[in-house]
Amino acid sequence: MSQVIATNSEISRAAAILQQGGLVAFPTETVYGLGANALNPIAVAAIFEAKQRPSFDPLIVHIAEMDSLAQVAVTADTRVFDLAQAFWPGPLTIILPKSDLIPDIVTSGLPDVAIRMPGHPVALELIRQAGFPLAAPSANRFGKLSPVKASHVKKQLPDVSCVLDGGDCTVGLESTVIKILDDGFVILRHGAITSLMLSVVLPESKRSYENMVLEASPGMMKSHYSPEKCVYLIGIHPLPKDISEGGLITFIPKVDQGFKLQRHLSQNGDLREAAVNLFGLLHEMEEAEVQFIAVETVPETGIGIAVMDRLLKASYRFHTTGHYHE
Repeated sequence: MSQVIATNSEISRAAAILQQGGLVAFPTETVYGLGANALNPIAVAAIFEAKQRPSFDPLIVHIAEMDSLAQVAVTADTRVFDLAQAFWPGPLTIILPKSDLIPDIVTSGLPDVAIRMPGHPVALELIRQAGFPLAAPSANRFGKLSPVKASHVKKQLPDVSCVLDGGDCTVGLESTVIKILDDGFVILRHGAITSLMLSVVLPESKRSYENMVLEASPGMMKSHYSPEKCVYLIGIHPLPKDISEGGLITFIPKVDQGFKLQRHLSQNGDLREAAVNLFGLLHEMEEAEVQFIAVETVPETGIGIAVMDRLLKASYRFHTTGHYHE
């Protein structure tokens, strides 16, 4: 696993670009983000243009210090600070009422804003040197595979001139997104921070996220995180009769299955290792000379819930006649 760390001079140059209203791709522990000044609506608009992202999909705002929370959100709920103490910096995003400083374009006109403090030294230093919070979705074309290496960013967004290389992402899946209700938290998007982990700090709400406004959270579309090649989930979708030109991703190593290319998510069934490797292997299959990608499902427990969420969304557009937003 590559662990390149951008130099301070590279970070300073990137911060200057942000201060001038430009875009910077930067590493986090989850995936690479495409950042702009979260307080500058013109700069944020450039994110949507670069990603070809629809304006109805809200962005996550990244901060580097707890003192910045009051700048971007309005809350006196002590449970927010309990969660922050337990999980920040880290892969947890909390939906909160937005402050007047956050432009409507960041939240797609909604009254709430998604906030997190990334757990990567390059991301934190970039935010500190820039001097303002960063609005940043994943640094990829909208709906396509999330980038877990700097090279993935450069492949999908070649027009973004500044890409800070922080090595391979150590979590590999987008952050868990939660909203706090009167009776506890509800997960809007699954990630590395599981409901069991959150429940140590705060009880889980008895309400279901299906009853909430789904547009309040990034990553809620049925089709997302998708490679260009057709994805089949073994046991869910019927495979092509001829598998000899296909690529196979299994959960653990298995004997040759007759596919042209075969990889595995984990050496010994570790779901966290599977999460870290998922997008990287999908990128590899997308670039390989195979006609389709078959993926073995993983147990839906712990972070396995998040892995299956990404796999179902990666395969959705290939197995439905419903409308798909590119």
